[in-house]
Amino acid sequence: MANIIENLLKSDEPSIRYKTRVRVLGEDEDSSEVRRLREEIRASKRIRTLLSNRDDQGRIQPVHHPYKKWTGAHWVLATLADIGHPGGDEDLIPIRDQVLDNWLNPESIREIEYEEAPPRQRFRGVPILRGRARRCASQQGNALYSAIALGLMDERCDQLAECLMRWQWPDGGWNCDRRPEAQVSSFWETLLPLRGLAHYARSTGSKQASEAVSRAAEVFLIRKLFRSCSIGEVMNPQFIRLHYPCYWRYDILAGLKVIAEAGLIGDERCRAALDLIESKRLPDGGWPAEERFYKVSPETISNGEFVSWGGVHKTRMNEWITVDALYVLRDAGRWAPG
Repeated sequence: MANIIENLLKSDEPSIRYKTRVRVLGEDEDSSEVRRLREEIRASKRIRTLLSNRDDQGRIQPVHHPYKKWTGAHWVLATLADIGHPGGDEDLIPIRDQVLDNWLNPESIREIEYEEAPPRQRFRGVPILRGRARRCASQQGNALYSAIALGLMDERCDQLAECLMRWQWPDGGWNCDRRPEAQVSSFWETLLPLRGLAHYARSTGSKQASEAVSRAAEVFLIRKLFRSCSIGEVMNPQFIRLHYPCYWRYDILAGLKVIAEAGLIGDERCRAALDLIESKRLPDGGWPAEERFYKVSPETISNGEFVSWGGVHKTRMNEWITVDALYVLRDAGRWAPG
């Protein structure tokens, strides 16, 4: 394992070196070396490329479509948060405002009661059906996480958290399924609200948010992060394949990472998912990307990225996945530096 750490610390990507030092080796965020690394991240080619499509006001284009996959403001902000862009960067405020103003637009959070399935035509409100909010809460959850992780919190983060807690389903999660018979939360729509609220609870000390985090985590823990409650089978083959980034989707590594951020990786029900992660380690000590959810293209295509995240290869390490895998194993007490 020592060799893989050495390789990660020699990476051309400052974000990989940062994550290795802080999340894997446990170095102090405030050390001079880590602060220098974060400034290197800010100046990196990857960040410059991700932020290249801004207008003269600093907003990501298309300005009125921040959710454009995967190059819109929503996704750029979440990416910067996950790869260690330094906090408190005022240059990101126009992008933050794009994202928060979009997801807190009165039309986006307007709650509408229905007795039967809501109409199929698209609208921006929140259908309430049989007491459950049918909302893609991954959107507000990701926005909340991004703003907090990037040191750009303001009063709108309180509003996002309040919305998420109000829309939380009885089983602890969230779902946008508008069928009346839908009674169970979605993994896809629950992971990012869990992440956002975990960061919010830590930042604010909110007891209500902490309770919401515990309830949301149960959606995953009761299923051991990938198995159905009823017959114990793998819920979705994609859940046990490794990807980076996951965007709004789910796999066990993304799940374990968020569970670790919530302080719950020590739960015994994580064991099977951790075992599976360990079983996927390559002979060189790293982990591969087994699938990807993006295409690298400068064109404005659906699911297009301006940057690559290492591609997919069965026998070659992907640095982004490897550093996250080492983080969850270290946090779970399955690996220790030195």
